[in-house]
Amino acid sequence: MPEIIIKIFVFILGSVVGSFLNVCIYRMPRNLSIVKPRSFCPSCKKTIGWFDNIPFVSFIVLAAKCRRCKSKISIQYFIVELISAIIFLVLYAYFGLSAKFFIFVFLCAGLVVSSFIDIEHRIIPDEISLGGIVLGLVVSFAFPSLHNKYSHWPSLLSSLLGILVGGGVIYLTGIIGDFIFKKESMGGGDVKLLAMIGAFLGWQQALLSLCLASLFGSIVGVAIKIRTKESLISFGPFLSLGALISLFFYDRIIMLIFP
Repeated sequence: MPEIIIKIFVFILGSVVGSFLNVCIYRMPRNLSIVKPRSFCPSCKKTIGWFDNIPFVSFIVLAAKCRRCKSKISIQYFIVELISAIIFLVLYAYFGLSAKFFIFVFLCAGLVVSSFIDIEHRIIPDEISLGGIVLGLVVSFAFPSLHNKYSHWPSLLSSLLGILVGGGVIYLTGIIGDFIFKKESMGGGDVKLLAMIGAFLGWQQALLSLCLASLFGSIVGVAIKIRTKESLISFGPFLSLGALISLFFYDRIIMLIFP
């Protein structure tokens, strides 16, 4: 099969998964089932037909409005589908259609859902973070190559260390921040999210994810503080961004730091 056909298929598959992630982003913080009922308009609650639920196409054809009530459809739906499709393409470019591709699809899906929920609701669902920790342990044991190991138990140990170091370091960071600023500086959801990242990527990449998140978060936080005087920002999206960068560029970053 020509490579371009595979890439088109992967991109479309990513956008379809992104459409489902939009369902998770809307329903999970509202304690709604992500399985049923079928997709519906948040405004009029009417069921959305399959022809109005095609990634990218429906958003454009409908001019970002519900067919029935004409309420505006958030651009977030288009963005999530596009981000998911791009992530699928990049994962394919790095790992091909291998076990790592499918494993990291689950990790990245969890990061996307966590990030958008955290932005709007300032929470990270335990179903994502704790469920991701368990999944990370399972796939680490089943696929030792995930942590560049040759047997199951050392790979599982790498995953456990990733959970303990990732979650532990950010937890201690939060305690120090609470003491300095006299208020909560790091939520429990952030601790569990980085623990999940560590379960999949190991402790080294978990630490790099935290460092990158702190760098980007500081830059954005200062900009928001200057513009709006708001000092509280969602840290989950920065942890997710740090994890994605670490996943794809860890070796290059380490070589730059320690040539």
